[in-house]
Amino acid sequence: MQTILGASGVIGRGLARELTAYTDQIRVVGRNPVKVNPGDQILKADLTLLSETDKAVAGSEVVYLTAGIEYKATAWQQQWPVIMRNVIESCKKHGARLVFFDNVYMYDRDFLDHMTEETPIRPSSKKGEVRAKIAAMLMDEVKAGNLNALIARSADFIGPGNSILIELVYNNYIKGKKANWFSDAGKIHSFTDTTDAARGTAMLGNTPEAYNQIWHLPTSAEKLTGKEWINLFAQEMKVKPAYSTMPGFMLSVLGIFIPILKEVKEMTYQYDRDYFFDSTKFNSYFGYVPSKTGDSVKSLVKTLQGR
Repeated sequence: MQTILGASGVIGRGLARELTAYTDQIRVVGRNPVKVNPGDQILKADLTLLSETDKAVAGSEVVYLTAGIEYKATAWQQQWPVIMRNVIESCKKHGARLVFFDNVYMYDRDFLDHMTEETPIRPSSKKGEVRAKIAAMLMDEVKAGNLNALIARSADFIGPGNSILIELVYNNYIKGKKANWFSDAGKIHSFTDTTDAARGTAMLGNTPEAYNQIWHLPTSAEKLTGKEWINLFAQEMKVKPAYSTMPGFMLSVLGIFIPILKEVKEMTYQYDRDYFFDSTKFNSYFGYVPSKTGDSVKSLVKTLQGR
């Protein structure tokens, strides 16, 4: 049995599809889980409760933690340590291997121009502090020999679901508006294709030698700037590549009316400098070629437009 905790998001759904290459015993878990594959087991569970987490993990050989919670620092501070503790304890109890799907919020902002698995940890945000804390919780158990686990990290997403590229570029062009970008559109910014992220996570989970390590999920090595991403969308959508940038003070003002922008503001340092995500370790080990940026944009636009 391979179990996905938090199977309702774009990564969880994609992972469920990818796991069919390895097993026909897939359990999808969430607050309101839905089958992805016809043979999936579905189990409703609240991961903040140890008893429900334990039931979700029981009988599993591999557990994937891909859960997402409200994009709010206070929610992360309250819920993520509890969820991680519950999942770790349940995996230890049932002898399950754990794969944690992570992001790069904990990395030192001075090293974002070339992120590898060895990039120093020095979070610059409240959400980054939470991610650093829960990653350390997991790796401490690994180092103590109590758990077989790995961390699979992704850059920002390009794909269906919640994505800066959809919210700031695609949706604005559909409305006949200019695209938006944070801080500086002249800076490099990597995006991980969600198909590659899901496939890479499945590959790692089913490779025993990959455990007890940190891995960057496969991501194109092309170094596109924000402006170049915008141009790719404009070209595919056949619109003028017009855009404007939003400085931090504007997010503070807009956050009065749009609360989510208050949460985004602390992460905008990722856009005022080059942000390059290196997945050489994964690509070399598995002989994997990540999706090209142009292909990712074409695929996303076609999906969003129902073509």
